[in-house]
Amino acid sequence: MATATIRNGVDVDRLVQTIDAIKQDAGIGSFTFRASTTWEEGGTSRSQIASFRHAGTEVSHASTHVLVGDEPDVLLGQDRGPNAVELVLAALGFCYSVGFAYNAAALGYELEELSYELEGDLDLRNFVGIDEGPRPGFTEIRAKARARARNATPEQLEQLCQYVQDTSPVRDIIANPVPVKTTIEVL
Repeated sequence: MATATIRNGVDVDRLVQTIDAIKQDAGIGSFTFRASTTWEEGGTSRSQIASFRHAGTEVSHASTHVLVGDEPDVLLGQDRGPNAVELVLAALGFCYSVGFAYNAAALGYELEELSYELEGDLDLRNFVGIDEGPRPGFTEIRAKARARARNATPEQLEQLCQYVQDTSPVRDIIANPVPVKTTIEVL
């Protein structure tokens, strides 16, 4: 019985098999992710993430993931959870982390430490209806990575950090225009 190669908590054999499968059939790399969000009161909303579509097949998560979003007191919320733009920063940190850990595992690097500190600058003037402000979204996002691996040079980790940025789906979503189509059903 063969044992799996686990590095950084990643099953490297399955990772390589997945990459090979996508090379053979690009449809295997096709996903539709979704979330369902319901407003509760004030600045509080609750999102549920229960399933996604993979290569034309519906796949359920092991359990429904629930996220609560709110605003801090200074923005009239009850601070029951992070606000939406904080969740964007967290999503970028999650994406960078998984990209770094998976690619480090594939390269044979054994991570000892990996973390990201993210911050973004936002001006609410447009959001609250004052036209003189800059765009309503972040005007800049800064991410600082910290990584240590027992068998990788600083140069190798710097190259990996750049590769992760270049291939991050969340960074791409943030950095490049994505068509967003919104409809409403008035009840």
